[in-house]
Amino acid sequence: MSAFWRTVTVSLTALETRALLLDIEGTTTPVEFVYQILFPYARAHVAEYLARNQDSADCREAVALLREEHAAEVRLKPDITYGDLEYIFSLMDRDKKSPGLKALQGLVWQDGYKSGELRGQVYPDVVPAFERWRARGLDIYIYSSGSVLAQRLLFGSTEAGDLTTFLKGYFDTAVGSKVSPDSYGVIAQRIRVPPPAILFVSDIGRELDAARTIGMRTVFCVRGGGDAPPKSNVHPVIGSFDEIVD
Repeated sequence: MSAFWRTVTVSLTALETRALLLDIEGTTTPVEFVYQILFPYARAHVAEYLARNQDSADCREAVALLREEHAAEVRLKPDITYGDLEYIFSLMDRDKKSPGLKALQGLVWQDGYKSGELRGQVYPDVVPAFERWRARGLDIYIYSSGSVLAQRLLFGSTEAGDLTTFLKGYFDTAVGSKVSPDSYGVIAQRIRVPPPAILFVSDIGRELDAARTIGMRTVFCVRGGGDAPPKSNVHPVIGSFDEIVD
C-alpha cells in the first residue's frame, strides 16, 4: 500500500461529530451492485414500465423532467433529437446524472424490489457501524446521485433487514451537484448541524473537496477494488467503517 494513502483511524469524539453524511456507491454499497444489477435491471424494464404506467402521476413527472432536459440539450445541439425511450437509453449510455433519469430508474427499481427480484446490498461493516453510531446518539444521513426513492428502496430491503430505521434523512441532487460546495451548505442548513460537526464519507475526491470547502469534516473511503485517492489527496483514508471509532 502506498504511503500517501495509508489508512488511518478516525475518531468521532476528537472531531466532535454530531452527524454523519454518507455516499452510497463504493461507500456503503458495492459499485458492482449498482453497475451490474441495478442499472441493467432499469434498462431491461424501463420500456415495459413506461407502457404500463403512462397514466401514473409519478411516471408523468419523471417523463416531464426528461423532456425538459432533452429540450435543453437540443437547444445546444439542434441536430441531435431523440424519442423518449431513445433519449433515456442515451442518458444511460452516457451515465448522466440526470434528475429525470434518476427519478425514472427509482420507479422501475421500486417494482423490482416489490417483486423480490431486487434486494439492496451493503458492505458487511455497515450494519455494525450504524448500530454503534445510533447507540452514540449520532444522526446518519445519505447523500447520493440516485433519487431519494432509490435510496430508501436500497436500504429498506437488504439481507440484513430494513436499515432505514437507522437513517435520519436522505438527499439527492435536488439539493445540487455532489461536487458543488453549495450543495453541502444546503444540507448543513436543512439538518441544522454546523458543517464542522458533520463527517462526510465518500469514495470520490471531488465530492470530499466540495464538502471540505464549506467546513465539513471528510473521510475518503477506499474499498477493495476501488480507485486509489490521488497523490494530492488531503482527506483521511479508511478502508472500512470499522476505522471510524468513538
